[in-house]
Amino acid sequence: MDVSAEMWDQLHGAGNEHRFGRGQVVLRQGEPATHVLLLVSGRVKASLTLPDGEILLLAVRGPGELLGGMAVLGGDDRSATVTTIEPCVMRALSAERFRALVRTADLETELLRRAMRRIREGEVWRAETASLPASSRVVRALVRLAAPGTDDPVDVGLGQVEVGQAVGLSRSVVAAELAKLREQGIVRTTRRRILITDPARLRALAASGHGNV
Repeated sequence: MDVSAEMWDQLHGAGNEHRFGRGQVVLRQGEPATHVLLLVSGRVKASLTLPDGEILLLAVRGPGELLGGMAVLGGDDRSATVTTIEPCVMRALSAERFRALVRTADLETELLRRAMRRIREGEVWRAETASLPASSRVVRALVRLAAPGTDDPVDVGLGQVEVGQAVGLSRSVVAAELAKLREQGIVRTTRRRILITDPARLRALAASGHGNV
C-alpha cells in the first residue's frame, strides 16, 4: 500500500466509487487538478509526454495507491497522464475535500514522506537507464513494473513499446532482450502481451546485476 492503513481508511470513506475499463485515461497531463483518486483494485500506468512528442513511461501502480495528490496539494496542473492497464475500481475525492482531510487529520508529514519516496525511486530508475546495459534495464523494468513480489505468472499488461518507453530503448532492442528471456523460460510473449512465467527467477536475475543467466 502506498499510504498508511489509517490514511487509506479516512480517504476511502470520503470518496465516491468509480469503475473504469481497460485503456481509459483517468488523469490527463496538463489538466487542472480537480480531484484525487484512490486505486482500490486493478493497475494503472503513468506516462509523460515531452514537448517533442516523445512518451516516457514513469511508473505502474497497483491497489492502495493515491493518484493525483501532489498536484492537488501544490495547486499545479497534472504532471502526467494516468491510464488503466486493466479494469479498475477507484474512489474519487474532490480537491477541496482532500485538502480538508489532509489538514484535519494532520496528514502532511505522511504525504511528504510519500513524495520523497517517489523522488528517490525516480532517481534510481534514471540512474539505471543511464548506466546499465539493455539486458539489465529490461529485466529490472519488468520486475519493477509487474513482478515486485509474487511468484505466480504475471501478465505485464504492457507491450514492447511501453517497456522501451520506461527504459529508453527502442522496440527492436526490447524485443531482442525479451527473446533471450523467452529462451530461458522466464517470459512468454504474444502480440502486445508479455507474460512473466517465472517471476522468482526474473527477480533473481535483476538482483544479480546481470541481464543474462
